[in-house]
Amino acid sequence: MAPYDTQLTADPFARSLSAFETLTTSLSGGNATAWTHTELEEYLDSAGRELLRLLLQDHLDLRAAREKEHVRSGAGPVVVGPEGRVRPWREAGHSRWLATVFGMVRVSRVAHRGREVGNVHPADAVLSLPAGRHSTGLRRLAVTEAVRGSFDQAHDAVERRCGNVLGKRRLEELVVAAAVDVDGFYRTLIPVPCSRDMPLVVQVDGKGVVMRPEALREATRRAAAKAASGHRGRLAPGEKPNRKRMATVACVFDTRPAPRRPHDVIHPPGGRSGERPARPRPRAENKWCTASLVRPPEQVIADIFDQAEARDPKHLRPWVVLVDGARHQLDLIEAETGRRGVAVHVLLDFVHVAEYVWAAAHAFHKPGTTEAETWAADHLTAILSGHAARAAAEMTAQAEGEHLSASRREAVDACHRYLTGHLNQLRYDTALARGWPIATGAVEGACRHLIADRLDITGARWGLHGAEAVLRLRAVVSNGHLDTYWRFHLAREHERLYPTPEQRTYTLTA
Repeated sequence: MAPYDTQLTADPFARSLSAFETLTTSLSGGNATAWTHTELEEYLDSAGRELLRLLLQDHLDLRAAREKEHVRSGAGPVVVGPEGRVRPWREAGHSRWLATVFGMVRVSRVAHRGREVGNVHPADAVLSLPAGRHSTGLRRLAVTEAVRGSFDQAHDAVERRCGNVLGKRRLEELVVAAAVDVDGFYRTLIPVPCSRDMPLVVQVDGKGVVMRPEALREATRRAAAKAASGHRGRLAPGEKPNRKRMATVACVFDTRPAPRRPHDVIHPPGGRSGERPARPRPRAENKWCTASLVRPPEQVIADIFDQAEARDPKHLRPWVVLVDGARHQLDLIEAETGRRGVAVHVLLDFVHVAEYVWAAAHAFHKPGTTEAETWAADHLTAILSGHAARAAAEMTAQAEGEHLSASRREAVDACHRYLTGHLNQLRYDTALARGWPIATGAVEGACRHLIADRLDITGARWGLHGAEAVLRLRAVVSNGHLDTYWRFHLAREHERLYPTPEQRTYTLTA
């Protein structure tokens, strides 16, 4: 007698083939000849996604049928759970839904069971299925869209491509979960080797992010509550609204020495003659950024110095640290360098120095005049030449000689205090001669890209975990490591979900 047909003898892709034939029939029919290319694209986008979903579903069903036949034949190894106990019983018919980039599919598999222990599904480990309903491809798409635009825009983008497979709240949760392995990933990453003649540049800055009240730091929350109890219509001049939590942003990069002169930075009044073109400034290479709202500034600074030390473990290269003059940053950097025993050259951002000098220039001369431009250019050139103390003394003497009013004198005194209080960080003559950068453009650009372009969009009010995840993932994207990180994250996620019995003796750290 001929054997009965089983599921394996039938064509496992019959539904996919039927859907493909339906698609080709529709395209070859008379109605399709009258469609515009827009209508053709819309039809193929919908029907093509359904065809891909059916192909995935048919393949999963084929694997399930083969697993069932394998179990029926009595073959296969003994299945042991993560705690080391054997699962002696097998039961087919267990299934779960999986939301993919093509739509919803159903995964059927065999459960291996034991007394008073959880079920084990070997097929889940082979497929590396996630803990939740959403596939890793869908998670990757959600992360890519969420770090680029708002969560509403990301949800709309996912829905346009994949259909209604993901809610907005779940999208935010997936983004938070996707960032858990960033620290572990960068601990395993080996920096690109570099010549000892190339300076190693570290830059640190801060940028505020508007947060929900519960996500503010305690001091800011108390200040916000106190201000709200006053019921005032508007803030006083210079008063802060107490809505932001400060993020610490830092970057490290290599650069090739580019020696310059003071007049390459400050052009003479009236413009350059063209006979001596300005020399190019140093360019950042192999830039790496990090940022955090959760970790304190000292931890972010420690992280950036970890990266710098990985690039120059023997401290053979010149280390240049650029800051904007904030005293707490200087103190933290001094403590970190002392702890590591590394000599660094700390420089103030020259753009900040120029702002103080220009404010002082406007105390003596009307803004926009040639006299103000000449005064500022002369003093900035002196500072770049290593004569910051002399420039500070001269502007104070000039203010006394001209008997400036108290309101105008304040800008001069502020500039004098700034210069004399940071003389050790104003060695621009040495920096220019050795070809080092003297401005924090790299970290300020990172602040704009990582925070302002995404976390500071109009109307955004952030929770702490969502903001931190988006910030960390944007840093990964900015560093050009998203593809590498995603492979690392998937490997760590697989280890967490499907530990082997040998893993009972150690704990995953990433």
